[in-house]
Order: sequence, then C-alpha cells, then structure tokens
Amino acid sequence: MKKEVKAQRIDELKELFETNGTYYLFNYNKMTVAQATALRKNLRKQGSALKIVKNRLALRSVPGPLADDLRPVFSKPTAVAYTGGDAVLLAKTLREFQVQNKVLVVKGGVVEGTYIGSERFDEIVKLPGRMDLVAKVGGLMAAPMSGFLRCIRAPLGDFGILLNQLKAKKESA
Repeated sequence: MKKEVKAQRIDELKELFETNGTYYLFNYNKMTVAQATALRKNLRKQGSALKIVKNRLALRSVPGPLADDLRPVFSKPTAVAYTGGDAVLLAKTLREFQVQNKVLVVKGGVVEGTYIGSERFDEIVKLPGRMDLVAKVGGLMAAPMSGFLRCIRAPLGDFGILLNQLKAKKESA
C-alpha cells in the first residue's frame, strides 16, 4: 500500500475514532461474507456501522491516551463496530450476533471515551438501554406531579359524589 493511501486511511480512522465515542473491537476471523453482510445490515438499522481495519494503521489513528490500552487488542484480524449513539444497544446487537453465529470474539473497546476490556463487555450488555433510562427518569419526574394532581382532584370528586347522594336523597324523600 502506498504512503498516500496509508495516510488517507489513517485520517479516515482518526475521524472515525474521534467522532464516535463508542466502538467495540472484535476478531472476525471465522465470519463468512454472508454473516458479515447480515451484521452490517443489523448495525445500520440502529445507526451503527462496521469497518474492517488494518491493525497497524488503526493503532496510529487511535487517540493518544487510549493507544496504550488498545495496543494488545489490535492483534489478529480486527473489525470495529462503532456508533455515535447508544453504546448498550450496539453491545446487545453484537452479543445477539455472537450467540446466534458463534463466530464473533469481542476483544475490547471504548465506551464514551473509556477503555473496556473483553471481560467488561458482558457488564455493558446487561445494562438497560439509553431510551429505557430516559423513560425511567421521565416517569420519576412525572410521578410527583401526577400524585399532586390526584390530591387536588380527590376532594372535588368526593364533593361531586356527595352532591349526587344529596340529590338522590331529596328526590326519594
């Protein structure tokens, strides 16, 4: 590969690593073309992507503080699954593919700027997704307001029931 092409690839990878805060590195050695295509399709549906990288070029393009942590990970054939969105959703998609096809081996990655080893990947998969957390926070924020409204409406509802009972009592008497 010529120096100009290498420099261009390194720049592309630098941009990929800088713009996407989350990426997982995995060994794709036993993956067939059909499986890789299926994985790319699944990742695209959720706003993520997959890129096969050359280890030496990828090491040159990794941001400085992470280079030492990622150096041992860039051995053997390496692919990068990356996203600018939900890190947990990407991890769950990779785990699902790994369980179905038994060909993908996660070697490590970076989650929102922090290095994680392959042993911590399982912990990330078990976390709830970003949208689940947002829904829980929204529910927690709305709970006091709905309770307050129920407290305000309760006396008015009771007053209405009381008036209906009085009306019924007067009509029967």
